Amino acid sequence: MKKGNKQKEYLFVDGYNIINAWENLKKKASISLEESRLELLEILAEYHHYSGIEIIVVFDAHLVKGNTGTRDCYKGVKIIYTKENETADNYIERTLDSIGRIKRVRVATSDWMEQQLVLSRGGTRISARELEAEIYNWKNMIKRKSKNNNQKNDLQIGSLDEKTLYKLKDWNKSNN
Repeated sequence: MKKGNKQKEYLFVDGYNIINAWENLKKKASISLEESRLELLEILAEYHHYSGIEIIVVFDAHLVKGNTGTRDCYKGVKIIYTKENETADNYIERTLDSIGRIKRVRVATSDWMEQQLVLSRGGTRISARELEAEIYNWKNMIKRKSKNNNQKNDLQIGSLDEKTLYKLKDWNKSNN
């Protein structure tokens, strides 16, 4: 189900900006920020899997004293925790300076100022709300395709003769 793009697409996600913009994640963050981050990563990992988009989530850790920044990976999604005195915006801007004009890069943030900087550095922007809608639409498309495939399989099985159906049922029992 991966997109057939010739040029790989990169999606940078301002993690805390998205968490604070999506209602379900915002509610969860008021109870547990860690749980909210994990849910965002789970959603983005699923989106990465069926879209083929290279996703990099950037979380601000600039207020953590002595933090040198860390990188991690979660189910194919790259995670960046910024270093002390570096915001997610700073990290994304710096990265866009080096790749924004040679690679296809989108940045998910609802921060208006950051959106303008992204555009000036060769990237394109997508708001938190637009990203949420895009992911929702992809999920619905996957569900529809899966439903259609299941219906086709049911029709094909229904057109088999009795003897073949019996053999399939017998084979299925012996393999379970």
